Amino acid sequence: MKKSLITITVNDRQYDLAVPAHRTLLQVLREDLGLTGAKHGCGLGECGACTVLVDGTPVNSCLMLAVQAHGCKVTTIEGLAPEGRLHPIQEAFVEHGAIQCGFCTPGMILSAKALLDRNPRPTEGEIRSAISGNLCRCTGYQKIVEAIESASRTMAGSVTGEMP
Repeated sequence: MKKSLITITVNDRQYDLAVPAHRTLLQVLREDLGLTGAKHGCGLGECGACTVLVDGTPVNSCLMLAVQAHGCKVTTIEGLAPEGRLHPIQEAFVEHGAIQCGFCTPGMILSAKALLDRNPRPTEGEIRSAISGNLCRCTGYQKIVEAIESASRTMAGSVTGEMP
């Protein structure tokens, strides 16, 4: 089987890999790099459990071939808080009870991060739209939306020096 050489940066670390053309980014992350935060859910790009950020954009890694990520910067949930401290979005999810079984949580958090990076003060509608590609069977979404709203206030306050 022919393999392609790719270079990808995952969580600020560069990897040079030889991958078969049919291998997905999700498979490479989980099986080759041991980064299991992105989950294999539906395998059809409908549930969002495998969401990662590719050059800052949420992507269903089960649908993206690893060769398509050549030269890209990938952020997984493991890379969100490399210092061992939770990211403000992760803290907000904990504080607001937005985590139940946790299967959807990495994808939800990364979708939220992409939203807050481009729009630090989103409306509730914008939040709901941003996470619309991520399915949750446990929380009913309201706590997730509240957590993202809280994180936006916290993160915007830390940038401006305001209190959340």
